Amino acid sequence: MIQIFGTNKNFDTKKAQMWFKERRIDFQFVDLKEKGLSAGELESVITVLKREEGSRDAAIEKLIDKNNKDYSSIAYLDNGEKAQKLLDNQSLLKQPICRNGKDKATVGLNTSVWESWKNS
Repeated sequence: MIQIFGTNKNFDTKKAQMWFKERRIDFQFVDLKEKGLSAGELESVITVLKREEGSRDAAIEKLIDKNNKDYSSIAYLDNGEKAQKLLDNQSLLKQPICRNGKDKATVGLNTSVWESWKNS
């Protein structure tokens, strides 16, 4: 089952939900303000992104919303501390985070990848 992590006020999250609804693809929406990502879910997303980005640090950087008003609270941390900061303050996550099982994930709007999920 596809999971969409985001907030109801985020426009990209709304667009992702609409994209899946229009194609009649079932998904579960997880509101980051109410529930959030668990440590295991965040690590799973980092692992998937690490394969695409080439390193754990690059994967974590991809997850950070650089337009967030609190970006400065994470920008200058050591790379080893950033994942924990994202877990502690999930408003810093770029939205939406979409997962399809444990081995597929995207950050932000990524309809070309989602298109490939329709057949899996």
